[in-house]
Amino acid sequence: MYFAALLARTEDGWHASEPDLDNVETLADLSDLARAAGDEEETVLVFIEQEDAWFGVIRVDGEEDPRIYVSDAAAAARSSYGEILLTDEVLGRDPEDLDDLVDLDGTEDGETDDDEEAVAGSSDDHVPTGPLGETDLLVDLGMSTKELLALSGDGALTGEALGEIAEALGCADVLEAVR
Repeated sequence: MYFAALLARTEDGWHASEPDLDNVETLADLSDLARAAGDEEETVLVFIEQEDAWFGVIRVDGEEDPRIYVSDAAAAARSSYGEILLTDEVLGRDPEDLDDLVDLDGTEDGETDDDEEAVAGSSDDHVPTGPLGETDLLVDLGMSTKELLALSGDGALTGEALGEIAEALGCADVLEAVR
């Protein structure tokens, strides 16, 4: 079960809504959904949480590229919405480097399909456990990197992480209204 919320920062304060994620298949789709929730240059945050396993915060400022933070990348990698957030950039991968390592048939250079160690596709082994992304994406809004990381580490996720983030940003009441 997922929880998701859009929080748009306006001149009048924060406004929250519950997004329909049914048609979201890519980070671009999610970014467009966030931009539609606010005015041109407003900051919009997307909160996503999956059953206390992981949470993600996506920050969209106008037409700039989205900034992403995920509390536990390995847990998010096992989730359809988490996979959307774990882009090559967030994972620190260069897509061109990956193309050099794996042939189109899924085997590493020099291997054949009969090889027992042929690459069978993506694996969670390449996704680190723990927090990943821009740990400072909320600093100018009122939450320090240290506070954000404290909500993410070793079993610290209690289901109230997004509420604590909203409290630090001064928008807990609007987030609670969409829960």
